[in-house]
Amino acid sequence: MVDSNQPPDLSTFVPIKHGRRSLKSTILRTLLIVLGAMIVAVALELFLVPNNITDGGITGISIILSYITKWQLGLFLFVINIPFLIIGYKQIGKTFALSTLLGITVMSIGTFLLHPVEAFVKETVLAFVFGGMFLGLGTGLVLRSGGSLDGTEIIAILLSRRSIFSVGEIVMIINVFILCGAGFVFGWDRAMYSIIAYYIATKVIDITIDGLDQSKSVWIISDRIQDIGDAIIHRLGRTVTYLSGEGGFSGEEKKVIFCVITRLEEAKLKEIVNHFDETAFMAVGNIHDVKGGRFKKKDIH
Repeated sequence: MVDSNQPPDLSTFVPIKHGRRSLKSTILRTLLIVLGAMIVAVALELFLVPNNITDGGITGISIILSYITKWQLGLFLFVINIPFLIIGYKQIGKTFALSTLLGITVMSIGTFLLHPVEAFVKETVLAFVFGGMFLGLGTGLVLRSGGSLDGTEIIAILLSRRSIFSVGEIVMIINVFILCGAGFVFGWDRAMYSIIAYYIATKVIDITIDGLDQSKSVWIISDRIQDIGDAIIHRLGRTVTYLSGEGGFSGEEKKVIFCVITRLEEAKLKEIVNHFDETAFMAVGNIHDVKGGRFKKKDIH
């Protein structure tokens, strides 16, 4: 253990290596933003826009305006996002703003380059399914890398600070109006296709950001807590923490298991708990990030 009363040994720090790690991280983040923005451009120009399927936010507004004016989509994507980008630079941060500027610029250029290319599919169902998947994948990569492709998220963050609504609720309200507008412009069947594509995109964004191995916290209360804990350790390879509690009504002492698993292990964990105690209380919740401790999975022999 480090004695907090002693000054740190500065000779152990190596600024050059830290700088190299930072440079590698910046390069990787930049490449992911460029890749994500290009994937979104593919989703728009080769799947969604040719089939009159729109998106939410500034992208949706840009698609509608491009259809009405016959001007290039990339022009609206860039110009409309600029005011929100300036606000984001002043209110949210330089790194976020620069990352967003890069993503929006690449996405706009990508739509210009891909506009002359013929659409991959003209079947509406395939268009909104795969368009939504590519849209979610590209957007998720950019968000995971610290940027954004839509100014709506920036204004939603700022409005949430001064209202009772969350960022997600504000974005949803804005998108309802945009998708209703798409109904008047493209027809209500296309608006409904757009809603499905938007839903698919949001789910793929979640998977892209959190991964298939998204962490979950688990609390288990049972009379066979030791058996369940041992099974989790040996069958899932996860460590557990035993806690002591007291029943609010009965006043009886209770033993509680706390552990962290991945989304893919949830079904197996429930099977373990039900095997030992079908009446056990179990609460499962999502965790955005896990650091420290002994979360890393052990090898199961």
